[in-house]
Amino acid sequence: MASEQEKAELYALDISGAEWVSAPGGPDDEKVEIAYLEGGAVAMRSSADPETVLRFTEGEWTAFVLGARDGEFDLT
Repeated sequence: MASEQEKAELYALDISGAEWVSAPGGPDDEKVEIAYLEGGAVAMRSSADPETVLRFTEGEWTAFVLGARDGEFDLT
């Protein structure tokens, strides 16, 4: 788990110039977008609400991706 200092530093990063990527889709499709940040960190947002951005340390992102691959978030 990230320390409070790590999270504070992560949220203090200026990401105004971040390059956001998402899965392909039409311009009106709601998508999850991610941006790769320094130090292996990742920012994530919804295309429907681009002002709300979650930020993850490299360790948090790795744990999330591995959990998703393992089916931890399957709805069925």
